Amino acid sequence: MGLGNPGKEYEATRHNAAWWWLDQLARDWSFESWRKDRDAHVADGYVGPLRVRLVKPQTFMNLSGAALRSYLGRTGFNAQEDLLVAVDDIAIPVGEYRFRPSGSTGGHNGLKSIQAQLGNMDYPRLRIGIRPVDERRVIGNLADFVLRVMPRDEREMVEALFGRLHSVADTWIREGTQKTASTLGR
Repeated sequence: MGLGNPGKEYEATRHNAAWWWLDQLARDWSFESWRKDRDAHVADGYVGPLRVRLVKPQTFMNLSGAALRSYLGRTGFNAQEDLLVAVDDIAIPVGEYRFRPSGSTGGHNGLKSIQAQLGNMDYPRLRIGIRPVDERRVIGNLADFVLRVMPRDEREMVEALFGRLHSVADTWIREGTQKTASTLGR
């Protein structure tokens, strides 16, 4: 699941970095076209023999957890094994990422919504850095910052990560959360 905001006005904003990655992942893995499914857009496909669903909640960022409702009631669904949440992160420099098997929300409202829906923090997350490398680029008000269009040079740095992020997702799908965490050492 990649967190972002729906609507054309948000497509190129920092808050949608996870959606940029999911869109590229769906293309690279030749997944089906995106379609509406309740509170989300989904794309389905296979990674080896395993059926995988990419999910982009169509609620706004602060309500992202609502897209999980239909999954939580499914027999056998386990967020620790079946859910990987990708999200932008202001604490991580642009061009870098972090994978964690669980942890705090770090103040991120999208992750707060996921945590509220799940009732715990025990789900893996892939944090995509959006903090400017150039310290002259002022962040100012955080809400305004994440909803601004990301400058082209920074977006290129995020997109340059996609190959590595694809590998993280592939390892997570095939080998699970703990193996991914131990392999990355991050």
